[in-house]
Amino acid sequence: MKTLKNLFFLLVFLSTVSFLDAQPPESGDQYLKEYNRRIKKETINDIYIPKDLTDAFKELNRLTDKAARTKLIQVDEDTVAYKTYFSLQRWIVVNWGFHGGSRLSHWLKTEIGVSHPEDQAQFIVRTWHRSLNKKELNIEELVKQLNEKRTKERVKNKVIIKSEKRKVPKPEDSEN
Repeated sequence: MKTLKNLFFLLVFLSTVSFLDAQPPESGDQYLKEYNRRIKKETINDIYIPKDLTDAFKELNRLTDKAARTKLIQVDEDTVAYKTYFSLQRWIVVNWGFHGGSRLSHWLKTEIGVSHPEDQAQFIVRTWHRSLNKKELNIEELVKQLNEKRTKERVKNKVIIKSEKRKVPKPEDSEN
């Protein structure tokens, strides 16, 4: 597991170096134009972007060695999701272009129903782990769980800055 961790920390570091020179879009229209351009690309910053879940599994299998996958198989799914949050999942979000849009993030959003980049990465890691363990992927149930958790988080994190009660004046009786 240590070898896998070191590999992904290195990959995250190298990917953030190339990410630093990217400039944010100046407007919503510019963002949409860039997003629509990116979702059609097979590579972004010379990194191959999988087109769907099966392709993502193939790419993850290609990028990891057999020993690392064997160690991953031996750990339960929740632990894998937790332990890979700052390593493999960060690598996926950054290198597969989930924040700025990529063909994989767009596919996950439109075809699967997972919109948030962190949820998308967790979805990929959990389903890949299930696939490696030859378990049912249970995509609909996982999507439901991730979306419910994200909704609860949004509701919990709503902050009321100031609350006021105003008296609304009663309309005056007019004699017209």
